[in-house]
Amino acid sequence: MTKNIYKVAIVGASSLAGKELSEALGESAFAASEFVLLDAEDAAGKLETVADDVTFIRKLESESFDGADFVFFAGTPEATQAHWKAAQKAGASVVDMTFALEATPGVPVRTPWVAELLGDMLQGAAASQPDLRTPAVVAAHPAAVLLATVLAQLNARHKVKSASATVLEPASQYGRAAMDELHQQTVALLSFQPLPKDVYDAQAAFNIAPAMGAEAKVKLAETEQRIRRHYAALTGGALPAPALQLAHAASFHGSIASILVELESPVSEEQMTVALDGEHVDVLLDENDPPSNLSVAGQQNIQVRVRMEPPAAGPGNGRSTLYWLWIAADNLKLAALNAIACGAELARLRPQGKVQ
Repeated sequence: MTKNIYKVAIVGASSLAGKELSEALGESAFAASEFVLLDAEDAAGKLETVADDVTFIRKLESESFDGADFVFFAGTPEATQAHWKAAQKAGASVVDMTFALEATPGVPVRTPWVAELLGDMLQGAAASQPDLRTPAVVAAHPAAVLLATVLAQLNARHKVKSASATVLEPASQYGRAAMDELHQQTVALLSFQPLPKDVYDAQAAFNIAPAMGAEAKVKLAETEQRIRRHYAALTGGALPAPALQLAHAASFHGSIASILVELESPVSEEQMTVALDGEHVDVLLDENDPPSNLSVAGQQNIQVRVRMEPPAAGPGNGRSTLYWLWIAADNLKLAALNAIACGAELARLRPQGKVQ
């Protein structure tokens, strides 16, 4: 994508996702654009930095999208539902990072990286790129991006037969309120005070669990189903659907996944390393520290470590076709970079070289 000057609006600019997106846009092909930061009234007037420029967040209003070429929705699903049609009517290309539009007819769930890796293997809707009739695109959930990117990268050289994954998701995936409550719970536990439970309705600090309380605002079962749907939409039948378990990790940032991959035929760990290393994936060798939520903070690429599962004991058993992948990614950075890639994909549909 060439560096054209666009007018780019970010809705939810004060959110964790909005802040990460603002930073990533400043390092992307959109860096020369005119940026407009939008949010609810209580965030209006705050100063934020985007593309090395300091600007005020404006109150989100019906006329906020006048002249905008691109609108990234990074705030709440409610704000996306309320305003995306106004952005579309104003002529803007819409990228939804809140997943509010995933059930909207004609709005695809996208990760351009995976589409490039799978190419002609894609089937159905996943094989179609956005066109002039596409009203908006949903930037896929970062866990689905992580799983699909790594498995597609591997499958390009060695056929993946099956996969099973356990994904640990951090508090930042659920926004500032979840981050604040995890921090408050940590302090409360260390000082023997009652725990705040407005977001999790359970103890999240110092705990790893596949579900929160009955009244929790963090719905892990719903998120797990969303990851499954998004993975299926991204891979279009070209890759096997992994058996998936999602759990909430007692960490603030960084997604972790443990994947057991079965290949059609055995390969060496060195061959696995060569196959996995790619534009969006870094393989860490034994002499390096393993991937972790700390090591990926601020990093653009997904980090992977490979381990071969020993073959089962007994006569007739040859080399194993099972491999463990330990994977980590900065979930906010991954979401922002994927949203920008979705925007770049939409940019090819727009006239070039001027503000629209």
